[in-house]
Amino acid sequence: MPEQPSSRIDLTHNPAALKALTHPLRVRLLGLLRSEGPATASELAATTGETSASTSYHLRVLARHGFVSEAPARDARERRWQAAHTLTTWDNEALLDQPGAEVFLATTRRQQVDHLGRTLDRHEADLAAGRLDPAWRAAAHLDDYEVRLTPASAAELGREFTARAAELAARDDAGNPEAARVVVVTAALPVADRPARDAEAPEAPDAGPAQDGETP
Repeated sequence: MPEQPSSRIDLTHNPAALKALTHPLRVRLLGLLRSEGPATASELAATTGETSASTSYHLRVLARHGFVSEAPARDARERRWQAAHTLTTWDNEALLDQPGAEVFLATTRRQQVDHLGRTLDRHEADLAAGRLDPAWRAAAHLDDYEVRLTPASAAELGREFTARAAELAARDDAGNPEAARVVVVTAALPVADRPARDAEAPEAPDAGPAQDGETP
């Protein structure tokens, strides 16, 4: 994949750009340009199953808000696009003061879940076709479990995981032939405890066996 600028775009105080990313197709187009490199609207249409007119329109919206820019063309007839940044960042607490923040968060999180599913399909296909070192069969993992944390601890966990991942990536990306692209998806989603069932609640009386012509 062609090297892209190592930079970030922060949406925390940018409501116009925030609104631009409330459309799921724009989120996916931006992700594809970041992961797969420059592409034309037609190429992205083939990948996403959308029309070229649709991808072209949404790419122009992304460009207007600084997410993508035109890439060098391979010939005079095409228009290629590239991601302008490697990451989109925001501060959750400050972001929620912006109009449209809830829609943006819901859209991006659903897209991340969809991205995980597509990545799993690709990972399994790459392993089956021998495109990945067999060592990845043991090293790859997808885990889920529950712990009890405070909001402060959950935020700390996210910061420490991100920092450690960056540290390992810097070590392994220095020309290590064993290194491969690894998609990392993290989540810390609190859920409310369900009310305890009343152990003393009386059971419904047994109506007895159904008779002919009755519905049990």
